[in-house]
Amino acid sequence: MTRAKGSHLTPEMQRISAAAHHDPFAVLGNQQDQLVVYLPDLESPPSVLTPEGKTPLTPVAASGFFTAPLQGLNSGHHKLVWQNGNGYTHERYYPYTFAPQLSDYDLHLFNEGRHWELYRVLGAHPKEVDGVSGVLFATWAPGAERVSVVGNFNHWDGRLHPMRSRGGSGVWELFIPDLQEGELYKFEIRSRENAQVVVKTDPYAQAFEMRPATAAKVEADSHYPWQDAEWMTERARWDWQHSPLSVYEVHLSSWQRSDDGGFLSYRELAHRLCDYVKPLGFTHIEILPVSEHPLDDSWGYQCTGYFAPTSRYGSADDFRYFVDHLHKHGIGVILDWVPAHFPKDEFALARFDGSALYEHEDPRLGEHKDWGTLIFNYGRNEVKNFLIASALFWLKEFHIDGLRVDAVASMLHLDYSREDGEWIPNRYGGNENLEAVEFIRELNVQCHGQCPGALMIAEESTAWPQVSGPVYLGGLGFSLKWNMGWMHDTLDYMSKDPIFRQYHHNSLTFGMMYAYSENFQLPFSHDEVVHGKGSMINKMPGDYWQKFANLRLLYTYQFTYPGSKLLFMGSEFAQWAEWADKGQLDWALLGFDAHTGVQKTVADLNRLYRDSPALYQRSYQGDGFSWVDCHDNTQSVISFLRIADEQTYLIILNFTPEPRSGYRVGVPALGQYREVFNSDSAFYGGSNLGNGDSLKADDTPWMNQPVSLELTLPPLAGIILTLS
Repeated sequence: MTRAKGSHLTPEMQRISAAAHHDPFAVLGNQQDQLVVYLPDLESPPSVLTPEGKTPLTPVAASGFFTAPLQGLNSGHHKLVWQNGNGYTHERYYPYTFAPQLSDYDLHLFNEGRHWELYRVLGAHPKEVDGVSGVLFATWAPGAERVSVVGNFNHWDGRLHPMRSRGGSGVWELFIPDLQEGELYKFEIRSRENAQVVVKTDPYAQAFEMRPATAAKVEADSHYPWQDAEWMTERARWDWQHSPLSVYEVHLSSWQRSDDGGFLSYRELAHRLCDYVKPLGFTHIEILPVSEHPLDDSWGYQCTGYFAPTSRYGSADDFRYFVDHLHKHGIGVILDWVPAHFPKDEFALARFDGSALYEHEDPRLGEHKDWGTLIFNYGRNEVKNFLIASALFWLKEFHIDGLRVDAVASMLHLDYSREDGEWIPNRYGGNENLEAVEFIRELNVQCHGQCPGALMIAEESTAWPQVSGPVYLGGLGFSLKWNMGWMHDTLDYMSKDPIFRQYHHNSLTFGMMYAYSENFQLPFSHDEVVHGKGSMINKMPGDYWQKFANLRLLYTYQFTYPGSKLLFMGSEFAQWAEWADKGQLDWALLGFDAHTGVQKTVADLNRLYRDSPALYQRSYQGDGFSWVDCHDNTQSVISFLRIADEQTYLIILNFTPEPRSGYRVGVPALGQYREVFNSDSAFYGGSNLGNGDSLKADDTPWMNQPVSLELTLPPLAGIILTLS
């Protein structure tokens, strides 16, 4: 560096004072034989602490620059002392004498898109360097001319802590001594293209202040004492394809509230949810996104913190406690995760370094107009790495048991919700987003490979082939796919007055044509009980009694149909109102028999499902299901077998309010049959019509079965029989 002479500053010093220099280490710190410091707006010069005392620095005119001969100072790093305008004394090491901290290998892996623990490198991490404690900050901003760390510790002044550019990697880093966990910070970024200055929160931050504030918080590595080793060991060898999987979907803000109407903490929710869900028999809960997000109304689906549990309910360790507590009580935790899009909020990812960095420049590729959000650029290595590292972060750091990946269809199709001329075909002229396909495959390979037993679940609503097929056979590699076709057909059918159901019988039977084309999950999710769609009970036709009978019948159908199960909160006790995210569920309804009857129905179906191999052992294999009769549309009855190695169940569902006596149904073998479940039981609020303890099959062939039995079908009900 050329020295400043007299009152004149070098051009490089002028760039530092203008907050426009890409390499502050070329100007500040130990330069040749002098220490150069930039601390603008001080009323008196700072000093350097030495073993002999304090050595004042010499101001360079009134520029904010100060110098001192290196001779006589400590070698290496220097602790400065100065006072601000209100007389407060600062005593800190100067950052610009510390060597780069990120390895070239880390940067290489990142640029290759293969640094799977990137969250340990970028972001803000407490660290000790050369015996000095502080925080290492790092971010990716290849389009920046200058990046600074700003926070309470420097009065949010971008001139004070400009970062070191790591060249072609696009990464900027700075070790700031004497900072600690809990510091608030952002990045101030000056665009190389147009010199525009923006202040952005850290994409890799692992904690944030409470919304509506948006600053990141320095988070130290967790030393949470996990107690779920047995659960994690069992999960790694879990044969989920031949095991029960029943999921209770929860929005943490609106499941229950505190007495004053505020949010419950992660720790409070852990105990309340566990105590509620376990007796109901669900194997897992699935929580709507808890990744940090600024807007409550987005339910977490417009995420701005991909590596941070929202501070609404507590700290990251509080969330670890939440997961840990549920694991200790035998309940898995699945998390909604959103790699399909991100919001346009100015403080977050949008045009992060002044350019379209995480998104596409062309809105035909980079914008979801329906949602007012931006689409990730999956063809960029660093963006893919950001997202895959985020997924692995939740699975590894929080022991999450699976990710339900939101809006996969929008990722796969370039023309998703677009008219002609509003999208750009791929290189072959098609509408497939080839970069997104490769990203999804890599995502699933890494998550399954590094986190044995973790589920990857796709919310995918199109006919894209092999969504749950293995990557090595050309599939996308998900564990499961939501069966949106079955869900829509079923709810449409159930909404019909029973007198008209005979004309829509195909809605019940068509799903079996493709039931084994994927590993399907059967979802009645939050999306089906909002935005004017009505609650589950209000979708049901008929009078008061019939509505509840229909709902119990619907859940019997869901729990006996092949595939894993998902039910949104409130649906298990027939909440009348649509889901409202501003309050809590209508728990007072459990004071009414009809509602507790539905809750008991769900609990008993869950227990039967979990205890009966016939209902889960071959859920994803065609030999686990066989129609007995799918053609009885005039009476709106279907019957089928669910089959396991040593157990067979006969399920008969009557979708009309007419009880049917003397109904003959084919069965595979002679013997005594007994009801193991009847949704019309008085215990559930039904009319208590059924078949007693035993039914004897006779040798009358029927419905392609060698023998048959006569029974009574209760109204709007399902019964499950087994050979005694």
